[in-house]
Amino acid sequence: MLDWLRREYAQLITSGAQLLLLIVGFRIHSRNGWLYCLAVIALISLCAWLSSLYRLRTLRNTPTSKIASAAQGYVELVGSGQPFCDPPLFSTLRRRPCLWCRYKIEQREKNGWRTIDSGETSDSFLLCDDTGECVVDPENAEIITRRYDQWQEKGCRYTEWTLIKGETLYVIGRFRTQGGRNQDFDKRVELSALLTEWKKNMPALLARFDLNKDGELSLAEWELARQAAKDEVEKMMADVMAHPSTHIISRSPDGQLFLISNLSGERLSRRYLLWAWGHLMILFGSLGGLGWVLQNINS
Repeated sequence: MLDWLRREYAQLITSGAQLLLLIVGFRIHSRNGWLYCLAVIALISLCAWLSSLYRLRTLRNTPTSKIASAAQGYVELVGSGQPFCDPPLFSTLRRRPCLWCRYKIEQREKNGWRTIDSGETSDSFLLCDDTGECVVDPENAEIITRRYDQWQEKGCRYTEWTLIKGETLYVIGRFRTQGGRNQDFDKRVELSALLTEWKKNMPALLARFDLNKDGELSLAEWELARQAAKDEVEKMMADVMAHPSTHIISRSPDGQLFLISNLSGERLSRRYLLWAWGHLMILFGSLGGLGWVLQNINS
């Protein structure tokens, strides 16, 4: 549920829920009805204001990094979106090439539209700048896109949001590098694990290092085995270090904002600032309305 709220945040706080509750209050037109509606409006606006303010501060306080020199941890990246591999991903409804897609299918009913199917892709894609490339794992990301397509057909309404190849993307999340010199490799742990594995097959170990064939490993023979294991671990480490590094940005385990958008950081900041002020005004308005209802409406 929390992951869904995180992904749908932008839609939720701009969905007009407060206006709908205001209309419900006018229809009920009773003291308890107004108290309930205004209290819920105030609660929604408070949560949305705090959430918008958090996102605004996060965006403003996180400097943009280059992929090749980005520190391990929470970073902000800007680059060109590119497919991770072939064949390319196709959008669910329009079947157009894309990097990511969310869709919703609604059916017309007497009281409006009912969602009958929805979903989004979780395939990884690349973010490229002039210093390198980074794999973007969009699972559980909050995604804001200006690419929006909606149409109606046979009593159903279809909506599709996409990110496409080549457009400039803004990504903020947890950055890490795997492989190469950034790969964690503990030689002591690997040596211990290798020797433990060898001990499980004592006949093979004796055949290899029992030089005097007495059925036991002397201290000198055991030292030979340890040295052979050390040499093998050194080769393993060299192989690991030889592999190219892979940069990945994804959701942080501690729940920090993980945002992907084809809007610039400046436009996102302005949008969150407007949302924060808007919800703050609605909050104070609903609190004022609660006070007025308590003083002037008796039933």
